Parts: sequence; C-alpha cells; structure tokens
Amino acid sequence: MSKKILIFLFVSVLMSGVAAAQDARAVLQQASTAMGTANLKSVQYSGTGWNAALGQSYSAEDDWPRFEVTSYTRVIDYEQRASREDLTRRQGNYPQRGGGGTPLQGEQRQISIVNGNYAWNLQGETAAPQPAAAEVRQLDIWLSPHGFIKAAMTADNVTAASLNLGGSKVTIVTFTALSKYRVNGTINSQNLVERVQTWIPNPVFGDMVYEHRYTEYKDFNGIKFPTLLHSHQGDPRLNPGHNWMEVRVSSAQPNAQANVPAAPDNVRQGSIPPVRVEAQRLANGVWLMAGGSHNSVAVEFKDFVAVVEAPQDENRSLAVIAEVQKLVPNKPIQYVINTHHHFDHSGGLRTYVANGATVVTDESNREFYEQVLLYPSPRTLQPDLLSMRYPWFSGNRVPLIETVNQKFVVSDGSRTMDVYPVQGLAHNANMLLVYLPTEKILINADLYGPPAAGAPAPALNANMTTLRQNIQRLKLDVATHVPIHGVPGPNDQFVRIVGSSN
Repeated sequence: MSKKILIFLFVSVLMSGVAAAQDARAVLQQASTAMGTANLKSVQYSGTGWNAALGQSYSAEDDWPRFEVTSYTRVIDYEQRASREDLTRRQGNYPQRGGGGTPLQGEQRQISIVNGNYAWNLQGETAAPQPAAAEVRQLDIWLSPHGFIKAAMTADNVTAASLNLGGSKVTIVTFTALSKYRVNGTINSQNLVERVQTWIPNPVFGDMVYEHRYTEYKDFNGIKFPTLLHSHQGDPRLNPGHNWMEVRVSSAQPNAQANVPAAPDNVRQGSIPPVRVEAQRLANGVWLMAGGSHNSVAVEFKDFVAVVEAPQDENRSLAVIAEVQKLVPNKPIQYVINTHHHFDHSGGLRTYVANGATVVTDESNREFYEQVLLYPSPRTLQPDLLSMRYPWFSGNRVPLIETVNQKFVVSDGSRTMDVYPVQGLAHNANMLLVYLPTEKILINADLYGPPAAGAPAPALNANMTTLRQNIQRLKLDVATHVPIHGVPGPNDQFVRIVGSSN
C-alpha cells in the first residue's frame, strides 16, 4: 500500500471522528435547548415511591425486596458538584419475604450527601463519613437527566449514533465520566433523555449494571423534567434482582437554593479503615475471625482447614486467609462454607475459589454461583484474583461447588463439621447452619447474636424462634452460639431469651 493511500486513510479516519463528535455536540445542544439545561445551575425535586435492598433477596431467583418511600427530596447543584438526597421509608404494603425477614418497624429516614470528593450520611445532627461511596454519588450527579447533558457536552470523547431501540428511533450518546465509567444515554425524538446506563464495581456482580430510566416529562418553570424515575442495579444474566428504586415526581424546581453544606472536618479527614482481623480461640483448632462487622470461623482438620463464611469482599477475605495461614501454616483452606447468598455474606467467596477452595452452599444457589458469582470473567472496573487468574480457571478448572440438601459433612476421621439447611425461615430461602458436634458449637448468620458483656438481651424475633425450632428438629446439643455478626454466647442464655418449648 502506497504512502499516499495510508495518509489518505489516516486523514479520513481522523475527519470521520471529528464529524461524529460534531454530530454528538449538535444532538446534545438540541436536547439542552428542549430540556432547558443551559441555564440550569441546580434542581430540586420531590416525590414518593419505593426503594430496595440490593443483594438481600429472599433467594437467588427473587428481585430485591422493596420498601415504601413516603417522602423523597433531592437537590443537585451542578456547579458545586454536590447533592443531598433525603428520604423516609417504611415497610408499607410490600411483601415481608426477604430483605431481613423482619419488616421495617415504623419509619426510617436516610440522608445521603456528596460535595465534591466527600460523601457522608446525616444521622440526626451527626455526620457519618462515607468515603467509599463518594465516587458513585458524584457519578450519580452526571447520570441525572440534565447532568448527563452537561457532562456529555464537556467530554472530549463523546460520540453519537442513531439506532432503533425497542421499535423507536433514538440517538445513543456515549462518553467517559470521572475518567473511568463508560456512560451510554439515549435521547428520543423529542430531544429528551430517556435512559442513562453505566457499570459500577460490585463484589458479587463485578461490573454491575447501573441504570436510570426517565419518562413522563413535564414542564416545571421552564425546564423539562421526568415525573417517573426508575432505577436498576444488578445483573440480568440470571438473577432477576435488578429493580432498585422508583420515584414518582410531584414537583421540580429549577435553580433552587441548593444549600448543600461543605464537608465537615471529620468527613474531610475520614478514610476507608483498613481491614482488621482478630483471631479468638473458641476451642482447640477452632478460631473466631472477628475484628469487623462480619465474622468468619476457621476450623483446623488433619490435612486442611475449613472456613465458615467469606463476607463482604476480597479485601476482607485476603485478610482472613492471611490470619488463618499464620494460625495453621502449611495446611490449605480446602472448604469455605457459605451460610447464604446475601451479598454481604457471599461477597468474598471468589477469593477463596481463586486460591483453590471448594464452596459449600445450599443446592438452590448452584446455578447463580456458577453462572454469575463465581464465573471467572474479566472485571474491568475492579479486578480481583479470580478474574486475573481467568485463563487458568476457564481452561483447566471450573470453580468447585458442593451443595447441601439435607446434610453435608466435612470430616478427617477425627473432627467432624455438620452443615444443615434451615427450614421455615422467612429471612432467606437458602440459609445453612454449621455445627461442630464434639465442641457443641453452633454457627449461624443473621438468626441470633448473643448480647455483648453488660448489654441487654435482644428482643425475641421470628429468626430466633426459627433457629430454636431447627435446633430441636435436628436434636443438636449446643453449648455455644457463634454468630457471624457479634460475639459468641452460651446456649443457656439463648434458651432464656427464646424459651425451650416448640
């Protein structure tokens, strides 16, 4: 190929890129004019609707459990890069199945704020730093209808293309937000933003779909604003859990006085705390791995170690694994027992799989775990060990899963660990109990947490009653309760709280 032809092709490609960018600017300008974006510095909108508990579904096949939002107000200051979201929610008429088993008691108010690079929640007058949430909250400003237009118009890599989507002709506009998030938005024939989608990192889903849909636009004092906002967080590959929030907007005020406060000193000084693991000996060869909001339990066998629960994320799992290796050197972690699929209890499983462990979980989780949670596909936003070791796993070994139906036993001929499914639980469809018969230790998640020293006993609830019924059904001789949340406690204390009758 001649040098002149190469130069011609290079210039043609360059000019086509410029033309695409110019088309994108034209599309965005038309949308800005139609929606009243150019002179919009801030917006405040209010309404009612529902929101949902991500990752807390009753089973791996259920949608996220919902709560009624009786009051919702959000103010966005585009110039300040700030937002304040204030909502009040209650259980309402949504089914109580899933999402904690016990419905919300009364009303719960949540105030979430971001200002620049700082995020915090307000609990009364107290600012609780949320450094891990700052980036996504900042991103959410630019995923709002007018924020999308503003961010796209200033992006240096914005493109536009026309296509038919669902039988309607739309223009899809694509750019990169905050230097890492690929954002796609559709603009309809009325020059209104209809759908904005990107992906955010999640320990279970990896690159998790994060999407807002905007419909039923109305004019509010010179701006067009949607009166129906519907948001998705999830992964549609297998789990229908996807619907996250819906707000029916009753009022919107352009250029409202935002009054989003500057970050308090404790928020500016806040940082993500390092993972802390504290090993506490429960019996010979049995340790509680505490130090955070979630515990694990390590159990030593003759030639291997079993770990009960891999909560939260990879950072937590790596810290627990490191501590286990100090306590039990030269023995591999052969099993990791997963009490249930809720994301705060399963988010660290991939790390154990990447290190060769077999997952023990309820049989109903197999498909979701194999096809989604433990699938060793690349993760672009937050790579983990399993995704980085993808060629080895995909070519030579699939993640090993052992499922529990009636009972699963881990044994070396001397020590035995029994794993049982919980029956009759409203909190979750696939909960497991772990019992060490020699030590008379019962490990549970979310069912019963013994009170700390000097603290009052917890009030009896349905989860405790279900735990008592399963202990009696299985005829377990329990001396010590070890929770995944909280501190261990004696069984006689549990009996005093729940009673011993059926």
